[in-house]
Amino acid sequence: MGYNLVRVRLYEGGEPRLQVMAEREADGTMTVDDCAALSRALSAVLDVEDPIGGSYDLEISSPGIDRPLVRPDDYERFSGFEAKLETATLIDGRRRFRGRLLGLDGDEVRVTLRDGREASLPLAAIREAKLVLTDELVKASLSGARTTDE
Repeated sequence: MGYNLVRVRLYEGGEPRLQVMAEREADGTMTVDDCAALSRALSAVLDVEDPIGGSYDLEISSPGIDRPLVRPDDYERFSGFEAKLETATLIDGRRRFRGRLLGLDGDEVRVTLRDGREASLPLAAIREAKLVLTDELVKASLSGARTTDE
């Protein structure tokens, strides 16, 4: 349909909810009309295939400005922007990191931490990561820039 899936997640606490984050392949945007079209198409497939037992809510959304970082190329694409990262295991005695993304070096995410030190985090160890909503990110989003390098 011309969309990239950003993240698909099933939340099971309370009323189950299937969250699908997507964006247009062409320009990385997602309008309300895009969400509606994708919802109709996915609902039809999910009704036929029935991969989730029982009832659940289907939520289609844009990843938003402070989007999750889920693919290796996200760390390159958003290099230069601030992010929060959480690892599944302790790295240098901690699991939570916040700093400016420097991209990938092989299978490691490079980050300049808020104290000025650089950290390299194994991509496989990252449990969750997302951009931090900053004035710089909002400005880049409004100007249509996808990274500070463009």
